Amino acid sequence: MRERRHHREQFGGQSQYGGRGLRFSGSRCHGYLAAGWAVIFAALHFFWALGGEVGLDVSSGERLASERPAWFVAGGLWGVGLLCLIGSAIALGLRRRGVRGRRWRLLQLVGFAICALLLFRGVLVEVLLLAGVSAVGEVSAAQKFWTLAVWNPWFILGGVLFGMAARSFGKGMADRSGSGPVVRH
Repeated sequence: MRERRHHREQFGGQSQYGGRGLRFSGSRCHGYLAAGWAVIFAALHFFWALGGEVGLDVSSGERLASERPAWFVAGGLWGVGLLCLIGSAIALGLRRRGVRGRRWRLLQLVGFAICALLLFRGVLVEVLLLAGVSAVGEVSAAQKFWTLAVWNPWFILGGVLFGMAARSFGKGMADRSGSGPVVRH
C-alpha cells in the first residue's frame, strides 16, 4: 500500500494498479518539443555548412547553394545553426518550474520573442509567395513549392512550440508564485 502511494506521488497520477500512469507537465513537454525542433534545425544547418547539399538549393536558392560564398556559410549556415542551439537551451530553460522573479519573466519574454520571430518569418514569406509579390525575388518553381510546403510550415511549427513552452512556463510560475522551492526540476 505504501509503495503504491509513493508511486502515485512520484509520477503525479494514480499508480499502475489504479489507472493513469506517468504525466508530463505542459511546460516540460512543450519545452522539450521546442528544444528538439531547434536541435533538428541546427543539425540541418551544420550539415549544409559542412558541405551537405540535399535540400540547400530549394532552401536558399540555386545560386547560393552552388557558389557558397563565405558570408553565407559563416552567417547563414554556421550562424543560424548556433542560434538554433541557443534557442534549444532557452527552450530547455522554459521547461523548468519554480523559478521566481525577474529572471523567469525575462526567460518567458525571450521565449515569446522567439515565437513571434518564427511565426512572423513563416507567415510573412508564405503570404508573399502565395501573393506572388516580386519583392521576394526570383524564386524557382521547386524552391517555391518546398518553401510553401516544408520550410514555412517548419518555421510556423517552431513558433507555435516556443509560444506553447513560454505560455506553459508562465502558467506554471503564476500557479506557484507564492510558495514552493526556488528551483525544482
